[in-house]
Amino acid sequence: QVQLVESGGGLVQPGGSLRLSCAASGSIFNIGDMRWYHQTPGKQRELVASITSGGTTKYAESVKGRFTISRDNAKNTVYLQMDSLKPEDTAVYYCNADISSAAYLSHYNYWGQGTQVTVSS
Repeated sequence: QVQLVESGGGLVQPGGSLRLSCAASGSIFNIGDMRWYHQTPGKQRELVASITSGGTTKYAESVKGRFTISRDNAKNTVYLQMDSLKPEDTAVYYCNADISSAAYLSHYNYWGQGTQVTVSS
């Protein structure tokens, strides 16, 4: 069984910073791409940032220059550094990853439980 557990959400003032973490645990052989999504009430989950196992990153236009995704492969952890936060960044943030549990198994897609980020004065 594989689990993704996020941490680091909370309440922050506009212009502030937060760092989200997501640690994968369980039966893990290899982790491929890792991603952060966000979702607000009544809207679909949207991709915020992604990172390959080799470190190649992509960002949504709305967060370019403000958010930084990174990963520590030794710790099976992905991070999202969020700077210059805006009220419109308020959402539940979800970690997502492609994980294989054995050399002979394909990668399956897993989700974390989500962490709330609220940007408000």
